[in-house]
Amino acid sequence: MATRKDLGRPADDRSRIDALKLALRGRGLRATPSRLAVLGLLRSNGGPLSHAEAADRLHDQSWDRATIYRNLTDLAEAGLARRSDVGDHTWRFEAVDVAHADDRHAHFVCTECGVVECMPDVGLAVGKAAPRAVRRKQVEVQVRGRCDGCAA
Repeated sequence: MATRKDLGRPADDRSRIDALKLALRGRGLRATPSRLAVLGLLRSNGGPLSHAEAADRLHDQSWDRATIYRNLTDLAEAGLARRSDVGDHTWRFEAVDVAHADDRHAHFVCTECGVVECMPDVGLAVGKAAPRAVRRKQVEVQVRGRCDGCAA
């Protein structure tokens, strides 16, 4: 059911917000405005974001940095986001959704500018054919090099 606040929004925005609310409530989290904003950002970004990047992108919504960080960690603990470190001691968060359901997808890390992007077409095969260590542990695959912007 649409609220007064939703009446001015296009139908696709309302359905997107409803889907975010459903995902949060399905994991036992309250659908607070800040949590909806953070989850919406992660899902629309399509790749990992650091806390600083998320805070910068949400700065116009007046959420303080502590609230954003708390929501990022809550989403990761609830299984709606994945937290990873690409070796620079900065946690990055990405949505766990249809596009990023496989936690074994690779990330490209630019060694010059530090950009981190998902490489969804590159994965790690696991199962009986994989070495035992790969079958039993979380594996993160990172490809390092210079991005197109830095290589030019």
